[in-house]
Amino acid sequence: MSISPSHASNQKRLPLVLGAACSVGALLALSSPTASAVAPLSATANYDCGSWGSGVAKLTAADSGTSKTIKITSSDIKMPAGTSADPNSITTTLKLTKVSGGVTSQVQFSAKANPGMTGGNPITLGPLKLTSGTLAAGDSTNSVVLATPPSTTNWSLQIVASSPTSATVPCVATGTQTAPFVW
Repeated sequence: MSISPSHASNQKRLPLVLGAACSVGALLALSSPTASAVAPLSATANYDCGSWGSGVAKLTAADSGTSKTIKITSSDIKMPAGTSADPNSITTTLKLTKVSGGVTSQVQFSAKANPGMTGGNPITLGPLKLTSGTLAAGDSTNSVVLATPPSTTNWSLQIVASSPTSATVPCVATGTQTAPFVW
C-alpha cells in the first residue's frame, strides 16, 4: 500500500494538532476555579412559617470554589392566597449553626432571588449566598432550631417579600436537618 504525499503530510500534522489541543485543555483546567465538594448535596428540615405554613423544606447546597449557596424549596410552605411575588422581589435570610474544629457559631446565607410566585404555590427561594461568617473545608452547618412561635426577633429563616405584596415572614426550624452539610 502506498501513501500519497498529502496523506503523509496529514499524518505528520496530527501529533502537532493533538499536542496543541491537549495544551489548551490543560490551560483551561488550570485557570478554572475548582468546585469544592459539599455533602450531602441536599437535606430537609421542618420549618414553622406562621401564616405561610409549616412543614418540610428542602435545602440544596452548592460550593463552586468561589461561592457557597443554599436554595430552599417547599411544597408545605406557601405564599398565602391572594398574594404574589415578582421575580427577584423576596429577600431571604437563612441562619445556620456552624461547627468548626469543635467551636460552634452561626453563619448566614442571604439573597434577593426567587422566581415569580402566586398565593397557594410552593416556595422557591435562592440560591442564597453566604453573606455572614466563613466556611472552610470540613466545617459543618445545620438548621438553627428555635422554639415556636416565630417572631421578628425569633427566627431561623426570614422571608421579606416586597413586590407586589409586602410581608415579613419569620420562620423557625423546629428540628435539625436530615443530615448536616459538610463543606
